[in-house]
Amino acid sequence: MKILVTGSSGHLGEALVRHLTAAGHEVTGMDVKPAAFTSVVGSVDDVEAVRACMQGVEVVYHAATLHKPHVASHSMQQFIDTNVSGTLTLLQAAQANRVGAFIFTSTTSAFGDALRPPAGTPAAWVTEAVAAIPRNIYGVTKTAAEDLCLLFHRKHGLNCIILRTSRFFPEEDDDKLKRDSFAGENAKANEFLFRRVELEDVVSAHTAAAERAAALGFGKYIISATTPFLPEDLQDLNTDAAAVVRKRVPAYAGVYARLGWRMFDRIDRVYVNDAARRELGWRPKYDFAHILESLATGGYPRSPLTELVGSKGYHDEVFTDGPYPV
Repeated sequence: MKILVTGSSGHLGEALVRHLTAAGHEVTGMDVKPAAFTSVVGSVDDVEAVRACMQGVEVVYHAATLHKPHVASHSMQQFIDTNVSGTLTLLQAAQANRVGAFIFTSTTSAFGDALRPPAGTPAAWVTEAVAAIPRNIYGVTKTAAEDLCLLFHRKHGLNCIILRTSRFFPEEDDDKLKRDSFAGENAKANEFLFRRVELEDVVSAHTAAAERAAALGFGKYIISATTPFLPEDLQDLNTDAAAVVRKRVPAYAGVYARLGWRMFDRIDRVYVNDAARRELGWRPKYDFAHILESLATGGYPRSPLTELVGSKGYHDEVFTDGPYPV
């Protein structure tokens, strides 16, 4: 099968190219930055470059994007050019070439201010039914690109699946307070309870989406690790998260005590992956229980793909106050 992967120099793009190539597919990797798994250096908003890459393609995995950490370093127009105009260019070329499946990598950041309940109120139970309230240009452009995918499905019959992925990057947190308060692996392990997903599972969600695209036609799914929490936990999660974790995952307390790790005081949202597991047939391997099992035997679990792809960062320069500009 001939496949186009955009953003092939990034975390997910490289992982997709590695996986799909190993599975025997003919893969074109496209990115503005040259890298080992990028065969075409070019922008997704370059009409001619996209048209050339789209010839004979059966599946598009559109992972190229400007991310949240770029908000402080890139203009709003650059976000629009890449995230909106670039997606439109790809959709037009995909429709013209009768591509069978267009898989768009979106983000749970699209939910924005819908995820910020005040202290003392229940945490947000985030399913696909929650309306997005973007709070920055990143969220605005990703939701606009999602709407373009829906338009091309409705007007042209293009099979489009949108995957709103939670955190899967290995870099330090963009929140300085969290970086100062928690060791990186401690914070990431905590996040597997409610807002993180392993790279290998993100890749398997994308391939599952491509396999189901023709049957579904269109769909929008949250891609995050399976949470142990239940809706009845939401009030206590936003006031005393550790107590809820002790109830749902009792083994956590002993493992964390041996490591000298801490749970977050509050958890204000829980991403729910039920629809993706049910409708895509997606089977994520990595959840908080899996993390604990590995920690108990002395190691922090990372998928083979995560080890191969490594840490890439989001900026070419180092900033005085950490990994991200302020």
